[in-house]
Amino acid sequence: MHNKNRSLLIVFSLILLAFSWSCRKTEKVDSSPSLVLSFSTDTVMFDTVIATVGSVTKRLLVYNHNSNKVIVSQIQLGGGSASMYRINVDGTPALSLQNIEIAGKDSIFIFVKVTVNPNDKNAPFIVSDSILFTTNGNKQIVQLAACGQNADFNIKKTLKGNQVWDSLKAHVIYGFLRIDTGATLTIMPGTKVYLHKNAYLAVSHEASLNIAGQWDHPVRVQSDRLDTYYRDLPGQWEGIYLERGSRNNSFNYAIIKNGNYGLTVDSLVPGSDPKLTLYGTIIQNMVYDGIYAYSTSIVSANCIIGNCGSAALRIEKGGSYDFRQLTVGNYWTAGVRSVPSIILSNFTYDSIGNKIPNDLVKAYFGNSLVYGTETDEIRLDSVTTAGFFYMFDHAILKTSMKVSNPNHYLECITNFDPQFISPEKYDYEIDSTSPAINYGVPMGVINDIRGIVRPASPALGAYEYFKKP
Repeated sequence: MHNKNRSLLIVFSLILLAFSWSCRKTEKVDSSPSLVLSFSTDTVMFDTVIATVGSVTKRLLVYNHNSNKVIVSQIQLGGGSASMYRINVDGTPALSLQNIEIAGKDSIFIFVKVTVNPNDKNAPFIVSDSILFTTNGNKQIVQLAACGQNADFNIKKTLKGNQVWDSLKAHVIYGFLRIDTGATLTIMPGTKVYLHKNAYLAVSHEASLNIAGQWDHPVRVQSDRLDTYYRDLPGQWEGIYLERGSRNNSFNYAIIKNGNYGLTVDSLVPGSDPKLTLYGTIIQNMVYDGIYAYSTSIVSANCIIGNCGSAALRIEKGGSYDFRQLTVGNYWTAGVRSVPSIILSNFTYDSIGNKIPNDLVKAYFGNSLVYGTETDEIRLDSVTTAGFFYMFDHAILKTSMKVSNPNHYLECITNFDPQFISPEKYDYEIDSTSPAINYGVPMGVINDIRGIVRPASPALGAYEYFKKP
């Protein structure tokens, strides 16, 4: 009896399989000339694509909302072999494909990429094409559009002499760009500097890097991947290294983002103090430290350091530092952060673990905001055999430490949210009820980062508060 039931089940299954195959075999093809396909978008858009550097792959879905199967007689790139675009239809790369079947109530994928060829234009330009669909004699079009930009490419290059980069073209770095001993690179307002994966920029002994941006025309230093997915993705390039003995470096209105390290500032040599001056510069979205300063000297005003996976500012083996109207907002979300935003130390370790002391001559933070998601956003790490002077003068600090010692803390308040407008979107302006408003004292920094004149009792941080109309 058991064997008989099993035989009946097998026969029944074979009948169902044959019926199913028969239905599929005889599925009706809709040949109506009024039939139209539907698309996930009418235009496949790409953000700025640097000439000769390929884009990310975008996806287009082609839907057959009809009950019966359709045969698309042709899918082709409008520009043919001369097109800067390439398509892949359901796994098949081609400029043109014929007789593509789409089952009823089904869809297919088309993947699109673009590689922009350089031309004689300096300004960004539009690269257009289309994908053409012919179904039952009915023609449909999906537009393709990308903004292309020409660029000068620097591939494992060493710059000599005095060089100037302007904003007429983007400047792309592959591997590394080194400013040679005694050389100077000046980067003019509005210039875009793009670094390919794992690339870095290094400033040699007795060399200088001068970034001359403006609030309305900052110098941007970031990855060469400009598509939406990469826009705020950290870790896409290595960093900027101001090596031992480099001198007279100045960064005005630079936006440095999406690397592993923002700035690594190595030790001083006599006669090069300060090694780096920073004004109106924004460093954000680094996997590790925003600024790693090693036994060096930095003078800074109206700067912002945000969203770093390690410290926003790490000072090791002493040195001399003056930060005024500084905003630190560390709301790192790309992983787990267990390191405070500001680390101050007056020593380092040698190769066998011994502490090597060096005076922290000065670490001054005036009218500053230091806030983030950790309970303690400040770490003080010192040895008694070297000087360790630090001062937070009128500041809002995120910390569980007592800030009652007037030799180190002057008019500081702790654990009051400064009420940044939108730190998750890297907007560190302060809201109308922020405790930072009117809490500061004159620091000699007359204007805020935008050029707004500060009142007699300025706000803390890089942004002055003003009521927008």
